[in-house]
Amino acid sequence: MAGSDRETELAARLAALEARLAEMEARAADAEPRCDARPLEALDAVLDMLIPAEVRGHMRAARREQLLAIRSMVDIWIERVDRKGEERRPRRHETIDLDDR
Repeated sequence: MAGSDRETELAARLAALEARLAEMEARAADAEPRCDARPLEALDAVLDMLIPAEVRGHMRAARREQLLAIRSMVDIWIERVDRKGEERRPRRHETIDLDDR
């Protein structure tokens, strides 16, 4: 295939891809939810009725403690990785003779 034929083919493929992208963006714009503040306020009010403020406070504190626990685990893993990098010792090899009769 000649160079100009290849360039023509690539230009046509690029144009087709750009057309598909424009179509997908138009469909995505149509599918975006229309956000109105009033339904969100109503949802907050319902949640406030279902879950008392004190309970929400406990739940928020529990969520925070879970995140702190995960942070502690990650810190320990990082320390282990750092220590392994410092301890690069050669492994000991052991030979076992199987012909001892």
